[in-house]
Amino acid sequence: MADLSPAHPGTTAPDHRGRTGLHLTGRDLDRNPRVQVTDVELLAAGWHVLRATTFRYRDDRGEWSTQTRETYDRGNGATILLFDPSRRTVLLTRQFRYPVYVNDHPDGMLIETAAGLLDDDDPVTAIRREAEEETGVRVAEVQHVFDVYMSPGSVTERLHFFAAPYDGASGVGAHGGLIEEGEEIEIFEYDIDHALSMIRDGAIQDAKTILLLQWAVLDGPFARA
Repeated sequence: MADLSPAHPGTTAPDHRGRTGLHLTGRDLDRNPRVQVTDVELLAAGWHVLRATTFRYRDDRGEWSTQTRETYDRGNGATILLFDPSRRTVLLTRQFRYPVYVNDHPDGMLIETAAGLLDDDDPVTAIRREAEEETGVRVAEVQHVFDVYMSPGSVTERLHFFAAPYDGASGVGAHGGLIEEGEEIEIFEYDIDHALSMIRDGAIQDAKTILLLQWAVLDGPFARA
């Protein structure tokens, strides 16, 4: 008897964003001979995508086991540290983040480096866009710092890290973000030493921001010879 059940949105039928084939991601992976993907189930296709993937894994003894992992695919992103080398300052943002608020952050107002998803842009184009939208600073040349998988146990996102100078002497705005996207972003300028102290006392708890601030004093613009 033929299966007449409707297709799950995002598989052969488009989801609300017009996407199809979301259940195929990972099925053709063959870069690691110890891993054989056998099934991909699309669990949810909201703004981002949740999948359950079943695969066979060969351990060091040569024995195969079957495992299932859920992955959350929100796309890749980029972040940037804006710094003024002469004034030894950095430009950071603060905005409400519900996921941290629901997980014990005092008020959900997270201090961060400017960041955003790539969408359909390359990383450099995306971070120039995000820097201007969130801080009002237009950057030309950017320095690529490194790429990081931020939560590899379940989230597929790879984050591209950048840095670029800004001229703090010319002044910076107090607010940024796109109102039509519901963004309400405050902009703060901190001395680099004060920013580092905010990591130590817990005022800064965002991973990408901590990585870039520590890079800045170890290998970046504020590193001592």
